[in-house]
Amino acid sequence: MAGLITSVLFLIVCLSWGTTWLGIKIAVESVPPLTAAGLRFLIAFPLFLGFALVRREPILFPRSKRWFFVFVTLCYFSLPYYLLNYGEMHVSSGLTALLFSCMPVFILIFSAIFLREKIYTSQVVGIAIGFASLYMIIRSQGLHLDHAELFGVVAILAAAVLHALCYVITKQQGSAISVITYNTLPIGIAGLMLFVAGLCVESPSFSAISPRSWGALLYLGLVASVGGFIVYFLLLKRLSPIILSFVFIIFPVFAVMIGAWYEGQSLSRELLMYSAVLLTGFAITKLPVEKWLFKAKAPV
Repeated sequence: MAGLITSVLFLIVCLSWGTTWLGIKIAVESVPPLTAAGLRFLIAFPLFLGFALVRREPILFPRSKRWFFVFVTLCYFSLPYYLLNYGEMHVSSGLTALLFSCMPVFILIFSAIFLREKIYTSQVVGIAIGFASLYMIIRSQGLHLDHAELFGVVAILAAAVLHALCYVITKQQGSAISVITYNTLPIGIAGLMLFVAGLCVESPSFSAISPRSWGALLYLGLVASVGGFIVYFLLLKRLSPIILSFVFIIFPVFAVMIGAWYEGQSLSRELLMYSAVLLTGFAITKLPVEKWLFKAKAPV
């Protein structure tokens, strides 16, 4: 029964994060990207705050980590989610998920730079396979990369880089901060900042926001953000970090299928093949084969 529950929770995370990309796509149909990102977090914040109060977790970072609080607010929540929303105005939801699946690779690179962790040959091979496949996917999708599409792809990759950097700096500087404290106040302040920036820069017309976009924002705030976070938090206690990290490899599969269904696109054999190779390459980066062989050969 415990194994069944864990499997169901794992599937829920994959589904909730896999549908996030389609939710963003629908939200930005009638809401500008800054405003959409701000509204999503403002919807999520009260539930995060309630979760923190129920668990009696502090919402303030330690005084010595106030700079880290600013870093998380800006580089994990504010800028990356604006970039994702902007990118999805020009790129399909499925391709966005595949682009963002590069994030664990950037984590590997930043870990080598900031944490002095070793990168093994098999991981380098996985990186090369993954990015070569990503290039072929973009080419096979017929993206000729005009200015709008190019900026969309760059924005999504930049968001993946910022998230990867935050994960590594968090491991280095914020390991003692609970995940609830880490998320609650930064998501509230980031939501307010993005929303105010949207009002000033984008001048959104709230009467023009479609019911579909409001529904997508509610889904993103309540289900994808809060629900996905809570389930992921539960899984952290049940699975090893390596196994759990494969969520980032699996959810793009759901995103591609769901996005293709919604957007009326056919999944070509070429796209499926390159996507499988891409995710396999990035999966290899999580499996340092040489390290395990060395341990197996080491004398007991």
